[in-house]
Amino acid sequence: MLANGPLKAILLMLPTIGILIFIGLYVYAANQYPGGSQANINSLEFDWINNYWCNLLNEESINGKQNPARPIAILAMLILSGSLLMFFFQFSKHFEENKIWKLIIQVCGTISMVTAIFIFTEYHDQVTILASVFGFFVMIGIIKGIYQSDMQLFKISGILCLFMLGINNYIYYSGSFIKYLPLIQKITFVLVLAWVMGLNLKMIKGYKS
Repeated sequence: MLANGPLKAILLMLPTIGILIFIGLYVYAANQYPGGSQANINSLEFDWINNYWCNLLNEESINGKQNPARPIAILAMLILSGSLLMFFFQFSKHFEENKIWKLIIQVCGTISMVTAIFIFTEYHDQVTILASVFGFFVMIGIIKGIYQSDMQLFKISGILCLFMLGINNYIYYSGSFIKYLPLIQKITFVLVLAWVMGLNLKMIKGYKS
């Protein structure tokens, strides 16, 4: 049993490790991107304010050049989806006692993350809708689980994450303020991933104690 202690702690830490690897690959892929954005189609590099994450997943960059960042970005997406899926299952076991909500988090999380893997295909828009819908139920389930605890900071930040995800979807589907979406997307990425890593570390701390 003692030998399983460190191993279990490492397994619990995998979502955070995966997210950190994703961030590293994201930055590396961005450095490989040939250029072009919604603000300037002739730019020669990734614009952190005007390029979308999805631009890194396309076969060609916006300026028409072959995109060497694509395989790196796809790998990063696979790692992120797997890491978040692992986190959803861990969270449901550690923080959610209600069997129905536990199942909702696990099933909707699985559908959302498996669907998100295909965001680099021609079905990007459909994939985005499905991943967002099922991801919304996962977020509601996680926030509900948190509200049963005394983690005030995570309660507030969870609502903020949900609000930012809502803003992203509103802008994406309405077209309003679309020029700000790439930047808002990245801010949302940072907030949500930081929130997930914080909860993951909270689980690890709880296990060790």
